[in-house]
Amino acid sequence: MKDYEHVVIWLDYFNKNLKKSKGRRLGLEKCVYDPSLKELMDATTSGGFEITESDDKVRYPKRPFVRSGYVVVPKGSSKTKILNKISEKLVAKRSKQSK
Repeated sequence: MKDYEHVVIWLDYFNKNLKKSKGRRLGLEKCVYDPSLKELMDATTSGGFEITESDDKVRYPKRPFVRSGYVVVPKGSSKTKILNKISEKLVAKRSKQSK
């Protein structure tokens, strides 16, 4: 049954290698190359969201041949606002790592 109280955030939303038709939800400047589930979890918690569930042995529906992962967060605002906040932290963390 569908859960209207939570939002599922997939790794593929932030993958810079993917086209929007393959599942990326944000612009290229807000994405990183091949994000890991640990990076997504860190960015989500530093963005101020509480992770209620996560899984790394799942497949994103638009790419069933590749393993992916997701986190589930409580719905506090629109999904786009949540994604933008998480991507800001993810890109900042990745750019800090590469320096």
